[in-house]
Amino acid sequence: MKAFDSYNPIVLFVYFLTVTVISMFAFNPVMIAIALMSGVLSTLTLAREGCGRFFIYAVFIFIVTSAANPVFSHNGVTVLFVMNDNPVTLEAVLYGVAMGTLICAILMLMRIFTKIMTGDKMLYIMGSASPKLALLISMTFRFIPLFHRQAVKTERTQRALGRYTEENAIDTIRMKLKIFSMMTTWGLENGIVTADSMSARGYGTGRRTSFSVYRFRKTDAFLLAVLAVFAGTIAFLIATDAVKFSYYPKMSWIAHTPAAIVCYVLYGLMCLLPVINELEEKIKWRYLESRILNSPTV
Repeated sequence: MKAFDSYNPIVLFVYFLTVTVISMFAFNPVMIAIALMSGVLSTLTLAREGCGRFFIYAVFIFIVTSAANPVFSHNGVTVLFVMNDNPVTLEAVLYGVAMGTLICAILMLMRIFTKIMTGDKMLYIMGSASPKLALLISMTFRFIPLFHRQAVKTERTQRALGRYTEENAIDTIRMKLKIFSMMTTWGLENGIVTADSMSARGYGTGRRTSFSVYRFRKTDAFLLAVLAVFAGTIAFLIATDAVKFSYYPKMSWIAHTPAAIVCYVLYGLMCLLPVINELEEKIKWRYLESRILNSPTV
């Protein structure tokens, strides 16, 4: 278990929601860079398993987004070159780069969210208010890895039966489509069976309790207070245009006033809270281990 994972699910949900909303509304290059760097560090710290493949996917998304914006948007005054009678401007290119970077940062944040906010935590948060919505979200989180495992199992079965060869590209495409059709049918059937099973067990018929017991501790209150102060200050600075940045028609200068620097620092600390919490826990454990090892034996 990670140190950040031990907080109350409500506090964790508020944290991810706050960081996501601020990241989407503060379209400032410095804050986007901070979001990306903190996303990489948080992914390596809290969701390291399979992160190599995820980073490759994120880079692909970044390239596609960065290249697509100047093709479809021709705003800006600094023309780099003309392609098919359409100007490609520097402002459109940089806007696409910023958008691609922000999307990658949000994807990393959502990856950490799915690792930490497990199904029982989502049921704990939404179970009392909306049991059906909580069940739907929990089933969705569970269904993604389950769908992948079932697809691999189905493909291996088809290979063992001799119905899947890679010698012919047409046969490969046909078999992939057949497997996709099988998985679609299996997914619909699995969802209906799960929903009927939960309904037969009385889910959503009355006031329910949570399988996992989560207590609201002093550390949860402290983290919530820190989030409120940081988010409130950042929102105020964004609303007062302290970190305002324009891409069109001409790029403006990056804000570097004292208020902007305060906003950057607070935003960076807020994004790095999971990493800071994890490092604090590791330092604490190292200190306790050293005390145990250095203590005199009786």
